[in-house]
Amino acid sequence: MKNVKLVIEKAQEQDQKAFNELLNYHWGYLYNFQLKKTRNKDLAEEISIITFARAFDRISTFNDQFEFKTWLLTISKNIYNDLLRKENNKISLETLSYPNDLEEFTDQDHPSPEEILITNEKLESLLNKIKSLKNDYRKILQLRFFDGLSYKEISKKMDQPINTIKVKLLRAKNLLNQKIEEDAD
Repeated sequence: MKNVKLVIEKAQEQDQKAFNELLNYHWGYLYNFQLKKTRNKDLAEEISIITFARAFDRISTFNDQFEFKTWLLTISKNIYNDLLRKENNKISLETLSYPNDLEEFTDQDHPSPEEILITNEKLESLLNKIKSLKNDYRKILQLRFFDGLSYKEISKKMDQPINTIKVKLLRAKNLLNQKIEEDAD
């Protein structure tokens, strides 16, 4: 990358191309760092995606007196530590009980007309929230969750790098969650 400082400044102005450039430039280093730490490709990828999404959400707080790579690594380490803490506090699946048999379900397990109506209203509300997102985020949510496309297929369809698609999907989900939480308050 020619001028990291200039690219960061553009990213701080919410320039999507600058975000993509930072992501593409730093992805390999960050992913390999987490891969060594976790020894799990999926977990390393997930932590890397979350790291970039968090970094892009908070890019305005970046202090250019420090290296961007160091800042990313710090965010990444914190995410990893948070995941470890959550994992240690998680209830084991063995303590949960599930019906052994479908016969244990009764007619009471079927939704009532009122429950169906409430579910439909919630679905309509969710769709309205999705429609309120920027076009790129709407499209990526549509392709992934409604059309069932893989990251690779979405990448080809949107003509964007796969890592960018992953971060955009995560950002879209985060924005959608924020909208849902705002309505819940």
